[in-house]
Parts: sequence; structure tokens; C-alpha cells
Amino acid sequence: MTVLQPGAPALPGPTPDRPYVTELRLSAFARHRGTTVPLNSFTVLTGPSGSGKTSVLRALDALARLGGGAHLDEVFPDPAACVPDQARPDAQHRRGFRIGCTVAGPVGPVRLDLAVQAEPELRIVGERLTGPGVTYLETALRDPGRRDVQAAWHTAGSVAVTRGPLPDDLLGTALLPLRVAGRTQGQRQVLAAAEQTVVGLRSLFACDPEPARMRAPVPVGDGMLLAGCDNLASVLRRTRSECAHRHALLVAAARAGLAGPVREVLAETGTDGLVRAVVGRESGPATPVGRLADGELRYLALALVLLTGPGVLDVDTVAEVPDAYQSLTVLADGLDRGLDPAQSRELAALAARMCARGHIRLVAAVGEGSAVVPEARTHGAAVVDLRP
Repeated sequence: MTVLQPGAPALPGPTPDRPYVTELRLSAFARHRGTTVPLNSFTVLTGPSGSGKTSVLRALDALARLGGGAHLDEVFPDPAACVPDQARPDAQHRRGFRIGCTVAGPVGPVRLDLAVQAEPELRIVGERLTGPGVTYLETALRDPGRRDVQAAWHTAGSVAVTRGPLPDDLLGTALLPLRVAGRTQGQRQVLAAAEQTVVGLRSLFACDPEPARMRAPVPVGDGMLLAGCDNLASVLRRTRSECAHRHALLVAAARAGLAGPVREVLAETGTDGLVRAVVGRESGPATPVGRLADGELRYLALALVLLTGPGVLDVDTVAEVPDAYQSLTVLADGLDRGLDPAQSRELAALAARMCARGHIRLVAAVGEGSAVVPEARTHGAAVVDLRP
């Protein structure tokens, strides 16, 4: 069971016209049964090893990818691992899992609930998209021999609903703009609810910096930060020239979290055309980031993530929706992994400042007893204890 432990007054959320996920529901998923996780602007997941922190982030990331149009087998390559512990197959040898979320926005709260069959074959067997007093979309598996589900969506015209088949390996909500004409007021409500849900989900960015892949020089590239932060140097090259203010904040964060005096953090292009990130010192030669400790590299990469945005992170945003109407949410598993307590506190304070400005939202999992927790709570973050 989840326990929301408020600290100081909650951080402000994004403006109402920016869709964002406010709640994750794990009705039956991995180690979770009947778990509800409220999501604030800055949410810290804590608890002992095995309490399901990573599962929460995995479910959020899965919904985001489905919202972006990914196929079910891409999102769940090992579906059996998502089936709750001790779950028993039914008479037809079927086992599965259920997840859902709520997305706030101009339409009001919209709930998405998904039932997935993991065995004997992976498929969506039920989906519901609802708002207060209205069901926008409902699907159900009627014929196990067919690779589709029967869908019904709100019409409110001469007939109450429209029915038709949808594929059983794609999120129906993401397909509604291709199937709903938008001629009636009810159909327009369905399209608005679906768009809000998809925009909210596709603004999620799962991030887990991998120091071993951040040390080598990289091609210039497009400057979009990858989830593992492999191309840190290329992104530093871009952000330093595009936003002096945020780059100054990154340098300040580096001074607080890296060993030795820090004057600058920059990227240099060598004669081979590759980009190398270096830490400029107050005196003496610069330090290539490849020589930094793993914890220092993770700290620097996570600080960069918190100080960038949809235009820099390699996130599946909705191209037709302006950035001003998209609220970026970063999912960080092991935010404190490899960090010492001072680095953890600095990163939590930076996250709180950026979340309070509405620049970013953060859902972070940390170890039990992490220095992130008291620091985050001091700044008004929501702390969710997943202890059984």
C-alpha cells in the first residue's frame, strides 16, 4: 500500500492547460496489487529493496510508450515479469496485469485503465478512457480467435456510441484521432480527452545515466539528450551556446557536486570532429569528464537533465502541440545511485527549484534512508513510501 508523506506545502503544478499525469494505478502489476501512486510536481519514491519502486517507473514508462504508438510487444518484451506474484491462471490458462493513470488538463481529469493478457499470448483485453460521468472509450476482447478488440466510443449524436474493431496490440486511445470524425459534440469530447491523455503520456522521459557510456567522445549529432546520457558532450556543446542562464546554473551545480574547484563545464571539438566534455578548473588543465568518478558523472548528467527541456531531451513529444502546452516529466530510477549524501542533497534541491518553476516534473526512485528524502521533503516534494 502506498503512503503519501507530505513535507512542506506541495510544489505548484503546471498551468491547467498543460496535460500531466497526476496519478498512477497499479491494480495488478509485478509486486503491486491495488497500489495508487499520487504524482506531484516533484515526487520521490522510497522504500526498501524489493518494494516495487522500479516497477512504478516501469509502468509509467510503458504507458508513455503506448501513448506514443508503440506496439505491445515492444513495450513489454518480458510480459510474464509484469504479472503479479502468486497470480494463478484461469480455466483458459490466461494470466495478465492491469495498470492505469489519470491525466489532468483542460478537459478535466481523464482516467485511462488498461488490462493486458500476458499469457498464453500478449494482447490488450480491455481499455477504458473515462471522465467524470462519461465513458469516452471502452474496449473488450470478444473473440479470442481474432487479433482485435471490440471498441465503443462516445458519440452523443443520433446514436449514443459508435462501435468498431481496434487492434489488440496498440493503445486504442492513441488511435482515436484516426477513427473519430469529430462531427458531434460527443465525438469532439472524445478527441479532446484522447489528445489530453496522449500529450500527458508522451511528455514522459525515462532517464538513467550510464557512466561507462558517457566517457568516450561522441559525434556532434543533433544535441538531443539520450536516456542513458551517452551523448552528454554533444548536448553540453548545444546548451552552452543556446541558454547562458541555464548553463550558468549547471556550472553552479557542478561546483557544488564535483570534486575540486570548478570554473566551467564545456565541450570541445577535436581535430577528429568528435566532441569531448571537460571540466574547466580555476587553475591548471581542464579535466576530461572521462576521468570523473561514476557518481560525479551521474550527478553532472542528472543536473543537465533537470536544466534542459522538451527541446533538448530525446522525448517523444507531440510535434503538433507547442512546447508551452507540454509539461515534461522526467522518470529517474536510482536518482541517488552512486552519489554521496552531499551530492544527493544538492540534486534534490536543484530538482525542487526547477519543479517549482514549472519547468519540469520529476518522479524519482531512491534507496531507503537516502539523503534525497529529507531534502526533497524540506522543499515541498511529495514522498511516497512503498514499504509493504
